[in-house]
Amino acid sequence: MVLILKESCRQLYIIGVPADYAKQRTKVKEDDWEPVWDQEFTFRLAVPELALLRIEVREYDMSEKDDFGGQTCLPVSEFKTGIRAIPLYDKKGEKIPSVRLLMKFQFT
Repeated sequence: MVLILKESCRQLYIIGVPADYAKQRTKVKEDDWEPVWDQEFTFRLAVPELALLRIEVREYDMSEKDDFGGQTCLPVSEFKTGIRAIPLYDKKGEKIPSVRLLMKFQFT
C-alpha cells in the first residue's frame, strides 16, 4: 500500500512495524499566519493496518529551539481518500479549539 499526502504541517512520522517507520519534514515557513506548504509525501506501507501517522506542528524560531504548536496521531487504516480537516492537540492531549490542518490523502 502506498499513502500519498499533500501536506500542511511541519513533521510527519509513520509509526508501525519496523519496515514502515518513516520521518519527513516540510519546508520552513517564516512569518505566516496561515501557512500553506503544498508539499507531497509518499509513504510505502508493508502493514497499513498497524501504521499510525503522527503529525507535529512547530513554530520555527531562528534564535531558540522551535516552539511546539500542536500534534495528532491517526491510524492509517481509518483514512479515506480526499481532503480532510485534521484537529490538533496540545502536549496534554487536549484538543486545540478552532485549529485544523487541511490534508489530502490518496492511496495507490
